[in-house]
Amino acid sequence: MAAELAISWQMWATMAIIAVAVFLYFREQFSIESISVGIIVAFLIFFHFFAPQNSTGLDSKGLLSGFAAPALIAIMALLVIGQGMYHTGALEGPILRINAALEKHPRRTLGLVFLIAFAVSMFMNNTPVVVMFIPVLTAMALRMRGNASYLMMPLSFICILAGMTTLIGSSTNLLVNGETGEMLSFFSQFKPGLVLAAVGAIYIVIFAPILLPARESLENEVSEAGRQYIAQIAITHNHPLKGATPIAGLFPDLKDVTVRMIQRGETSLLPPFENSIETDDILIVAATRTSLSKLLSSDKQYLKGMLSIAGFHDESRIEGASETIVISEAVIAPGSRMVGRNIEQIGFRRQTGTLVLGIQRRTRMIRSRMLDIRLEAGDILLLFGYERHMANMRNNRDLLLLDWSTHELPDIRKSVAARLIFAGVILTAATGLLPIEIAALSGAIAMIATGCLNIRQAVRALDMKIFLLIGAAFTMSKALQGTGGAEFLAQQTVDAFLPMGNMALIAAMFLMIAVMTNIISNSATALIFAPIALSVAEQTGIDPMVMILTVIFAANCSFATPIAYQTNLLVMGPGRYKFKDFMKFGIPLVLIIWLTFCLMMPLMYDI
Repeated sequence: MAAELAISWQMWATMAIIAVAVFLYFREQFSIESISVGIIVAFLIFFHFFAPQNSTGLDSKGLLSGFAAPALIAIMALLVIGQGMYHTGALEGPILRINAALEKHPRRTLGLVFLIAFAVSMFMNNTPVVVMFIPVLTAMALRMRGNASYLMMPLSFICILAGMTTLIGSSTNLLVNGETGEMLSFFSQFKPGLVLAAVGAIYIVIFAPILLPARESLENEVSEAGRQYIAQIAITHNHPLKGATPIAGLFPDLKDVTVRMIQRGETSLLPPFENSIETDDILIVAATRTSLSKLLSSDKQYLKGMLSIAGFHDESRIEGASETIVISEAVIAPGSRMVGRNIEQIGFRRQTGTLVLGIQRRTRMIRSRMLDIRLEAGDILLLFGYERHMANMRNNRDLLLLDWSTHELPDIRKSVAARLIFAGVILTAATGLLPIEIAALSGAIAMIATGCLNIRQAVRALDMKIFLLIGAAFTMSKALQGTGGAEFLAQQTVDAFLPMGNMALIAAMFLMIAVMTNIISNSATALIFAPIALSVAEQTGIDPMVMILTVIFAANCSFATPIAYQTNLLVMGPGRYKFKDFMKFGIPLVLIIWLTFCLMMPLMYDI
């Protein structure tokens, strides 16, 4: 059979196309989307004219079947669920409590942060997890007077290691499971995955301070990051600051925020403060944009307090229960009609549909109610509102909207619903009550139905790069199987390494896949090698589960290059990393995981 396969020119042509695809993915000369579509089109045209006789699955229906695969649908749905968790700030509460403990027990708290990131990544796509924890670790590095470069790559690697432990921890796991006939249950890989993750974590803890570069984060180099705004906080009946008592004249509950004055009725209280905060007090504070954003994301009562000052009755929520809330900056233009008038006189909310959260003036310090400040040309306003209202301000001649400063704020009013949906998806998938694709798709729809996300945000979470890359990988996998390429490669691997024993064969497969996953994506690598692994199992009698786990764990070893996995790319900027930094820190980790796997598998399985 191997000889017949060797002379099939369609098989060699298939391998040549895949080799070109790997080269193009590695060079990154063209976008991943363009390369993926090109691969699909190339195979469609090739097999339309030159499909081998009696072949199955090489027509357009078979080659494009990956786009309807349950595994791909589950991955896309999980991305939507992750976006819902991020958009609602569902993890903000625990993160803020962690930051509160940082000053007392910095090392212990840092370890707890990584433990939480690991635990969440076991049951959730790790991309939004890394997005959520990057600012947390950046702030922790600043507070501990350390370098963010010691934390960012470990964050990505810890989340990747966590993804090895459960079926939904990584898209790779779902793809391999779908390609191999869904042989895995939710926790099939948990025990060996946890061992590999533990060994990897030990390596990271010991060698991160040694092998990673000491580079200051961008936040330390950008002077604008410390820009102070004057803002107001209205204390409502259920406000978390109600009853807060000052210590040494300051309020410890307002970290990174300076209280400059408390307006109590007609009385103005100046620091140092002696009395507790009461209902209906108005706090005049000085804070950076980051600090104000954290306040808005920490408790819905902060948001309600600020909104009540400006007379914002939230009427826009009637039009769309899940409109995107954003925060941005705008500069008062020279000659603006707003110059010389305060926010109330202008009717800013009525004119623009947005709220002024803070005012920044570089010329002098201001200590008065924000709404009483008369605006001057060059003043910078920190604005809050719905995205559509913010977009309408681009043509406002009185204001210069700084588009680059616009970013979304978590709508924490929906955080409880997001947590319940997330927990429901995990519970139904883990217990087998529903298949993972049905549970994930139901969770994604529930996120939209409850207002945690709107349709536009959900569609934006469906990363087209991932979608096309996985679709192309399915096409390459189908082509390998249909032309006999998978069986041929399996036979060659068996012939080369089986004389050395089954474990030598498995070790060679693992290392081959681990190398490939750092050159192209882990999803593509997993889909290409999944059928090869099953062919090896069939030809050698090795337990198919062992070969499936080999593909999963090896394909998840995406540590050696930043292009190997998207979380590596996410941390590259905040950590100020270079390509060689990933190779220096990641290659030893790949080898350690490989060695641990080779030593562990004979103890857990009959090989």
